[in-house]
Amino acid sequence: MKVIVVGTSHAGYEAIETLLKEQPDAVLHLYERGTTASFLSCGIQSYLEGISESLDRLHYATEKSYLEQKVTVHMNSDVIGIDPAGKKITVKTENEETEESYDKLIITPGAVPIELPIPGADCENIFYVRGRDWAGKIKERMKKAKKAVVVGGGYIGIEVAEAFAKAGIETTVVDTLDRVLATYLDTEFTDTLEAHMEQKGLKVRTGEMVKDIQDDKGAVAKVITDKGEYEADTVIMAVGVRPNTKWLQGIVELNEDGTVVIDDYMETSQKDIFAAGDATKVPFAPSNGSKLIALASNARRQGVIAAKNIMEKEVKMPAVSGTSGLSLFDYNFASTGVKDCDSDTIEAEVASTYVEERIRPAFMGDEDSVLMKIHFEKDSHRIVGAQLMSTYDITAAINTLSVCISAEWTLEQLALADFFFQPGYNRPWNFLNVLAQEALGETFGSDKMLF
Repeated sequence: MKVIVVGTSHAGYEAIETLLKEQPDAVLHLYERGTTASFLSCGIQSYLEGISESLDRLHYATEKSYLEQKVTVHMNSDVIGIDPAGKKITVKTENEETEESYDKLIITPGAVPIELPIPGADCENIFYVRGRDWAGKIKERMKKAKKAVVVGGGYIGIEVAEAFAKAGIETTVVDTLDRVLATYLDTEFTDTLEAHMEQKGLKVRTGEMVKDIQDDKGAVAKVITDKGEYEADTVIMAVGVRPNTKWLQGIVELNEDGTVVIDDYMETSQKDIFAAGDATKVPFAPSNGSKLIALASNARRQGVIAAKNIMEKEVKMPAVSGTSGLSLFDYNFASTGVKDCDSDTIEAEVASTYVEERIRPAFMGDEDSVLMKIHFEKDSHRIVGAQLMSTYDITAAINTLSVCISAEWTLEQLALADFFFQPGYNRPWNFLNVLAQEALGETFGSDKMLF
C-alpha cells in the first residue's frame, strides 16, 4: 500500500510518525513545498528573542531523519492538484510537473497569512510571521530596525511585538478590534495586559484600521490608519491566516470559510483522501458543534486520527476546547472554551464569574495572586469556558478546566473537586475550587479570613 502525505508541519509530521507504527509495511511518501521539513513556527518568538540560537533547532524532523525512517521525502515539491478517480496527485517542482499515484492520501494544506488589500502593502521591509524563511528575514531585520509597527494584536502579533520591544525597538501594536487578544481573553484581563504593555514600552493602538502604508524610496516609512499616522521602518503583518485551499476547489468539498469538509474520522468528501490541520475544523466541546481553531495541538491530534483511520474507520476525533496559553512580559495567561465574544454560540444562556484570589497562604510571605473567570450555562451550571492569568505561572491549570469542559462537569463538581494542599503550592481550597465556589455564591471554610 502506498500512502502519500502532503505537508510536513504538525499534522503531516504526526501522520507520518503514526503510519510508521500502525502500517509498518506501507510505502510512505512525504511531499513538502518548502526547502526544509517540519518547521516549528510556534518557536519563532524564542528565535527572535535569542533563546533558540538557530532556526535549525526549530525542527522536530528533518529530511535526513525521515529518510532514516525509510520515508521517501520530496522537498521543494508543491502538490497543486489531485485526481480522486485516478488516485493521482500533480506535483510541481522547479523544473517540471509530474503525476504520482497513491492508494491513500493525507493532505495537510495548512494556512497562509492574510494580506491586507491596501496601498503600499508591497513596500520593502514588510514581513509576515509564517514559516522558517519569514522568521529568518524578521530576525535579520531586527538588527537594523528602529521603529516598528505590528499590525494585529492576536497571539502572533503580540509575540513579535514583545520580541521587538525587548530588543530595544520602538514598537506600536495596531489592531482594528477594540483591544488586544480580543478573541482569547475578556476585558478583565486585556485591560491589565494593555496597561502592562505600555509600562514595558509597547504602544497599543486599538480600534484603528490600517488604510495605507507610505514608502520612502520603496521602503516602509509610515503606517496610516483611520485615526492616526505612525512612523515606521519595519512593519509586521499579523492580521490572521486563511485556509490554503483554493487549489482544492472542485476536488473535495469545502465549507464557506474555505476549510475542508471532513467527517469524524478525518476523511474528506472523496474516498481515501483524508485532511488535517489548520485547513479543517475540529469538534468544539463547549457547543457540541465544530470550529476552526488553528492550534498545533489540534493539528497533532488530527494527524494521529487520520493515520489511524487510513485502513478502517475506528477512531473518532475527540472534541476539544481551543485550549491555549501564552506569556507577555511579566504575565502568564491561558484560556479554554468560550469567552464573552463567542458565548452566544452556546444554545443555553451563558453566565460568568470573575475572581481574583491569592494562590498560597499569606504566611508563605508572597503576594502571588491569580485572576480567573469561568463561563457556565446559567441553568445547568455546565462549565463551557475559563481564563486564568497571573505573574506566577499557573497556566497548566487551564488543562484541568479543559478536561472539565470535555467531561461536561458542572460548577458543583469543580467546587468540591479533589486537589492536593501544600502551603508551598496552594491553599486548602485550590484556586480552581474557589473559582467554582464563587460562581455558585458559596465559599467554604475560613480561607479568606485567616490566609
